Amino acid sequence: MISTASSTAEMVTQGKLRISSVENVEDKRSGKLGCLGWLLVFLSVLFLIVTFPVTIFLCLRIVKEYERAVIFRLGRIVDSKPKGPGLFFILPCIDSLVGVDLRTVSFDIPPQEILTKDSVTVSVDGVLYFRVHCPISAVTRVSNAPSSTRLLAQTTLRNVLGTKSLSELLSDREGISLNMQESLDMATDPWGITVERVEIKDVKLPQQLQRAMAAEAEASREARAKIIAAEGEMKASRALKEASLVISESPSGLQLRYLQTLNSIAAEKNSTIVFPLPIDLLQSFVQSK
Repeated sequence: MISTASSTAEMVTQGKLRISSVENVEDKRSGKLGCLGWLLVFLSVLFLIVTFPVTIFLCLRIVKEYERAVIFRLGRIVDSKPKGPGLFFILPCIDSLVGVDLRTVSFDIPPQEILTKDSVTVSVDGVLYFRVHCPISAVTRVSNAPSSTRLLAQTTLRNVLGTKSLSELLSDREGISLNMQESLDMATDPWGITVERVEIKDVKLPQQLQRAMAAEAEASREARAKIIAAEGEMKASRALKEASLVISESPSGLQLRYLQTLNSIAAEKNSTIVFPLPIDLLQSFVQSK
């Protein structure tokens, strides 16, 4: 088993080395214009000299601070790096320019109908923030990089949330966002795009499920309220028991409690006053009979 795993790892490493060597050879070949290409460059420069200074204004380009320009000369990238920011010069007729914005772009992920791990259908939307870190890769390795990133974000949202249950989806939004960001960043890195942040905006549940969850929450609250009331009655009964034991040990304490009760009744200014009789007096009359 160990030898099989090591041989597989060696095969993967060799494949990566072959791919990287092929890419290096292609990059080296892409920088060569050939005899015909250099001839066209010479004719372009000659045309520029002859028509100077009329065409000089057509050859000057200005790129803003947050932009970069990828220049293609006869279909090949010039100097293997983007130009800008500032003022630079291009050759007429043989150079073409593609501008790339390096600012962070944000867009809303449309609501996606997702079936969770516990077979609950929910509608989830989010926000994605990304930027271009390699203008050449964003132009040469993918067609319309922003649109491709948007489509990939939608499919990634479905794939990631499809492996989560409803409780995980509602309680672990931050972890799900980080998982989506790592997946998207790994997929878009060859395109020259960096995914900076992914946020889940809203999770819409079906109306029937919302009613069921509300009923469950209400039932749990009522159960907790009954438990709290029962615990309060139990503590009150224990306190009354302790008070009765204290009063039973001192007959004078019972008399003081009786007078205190009369005082509280008289303070309320009632037209009717109820005089409580001690049970001991009634017991003495019963025994005499």
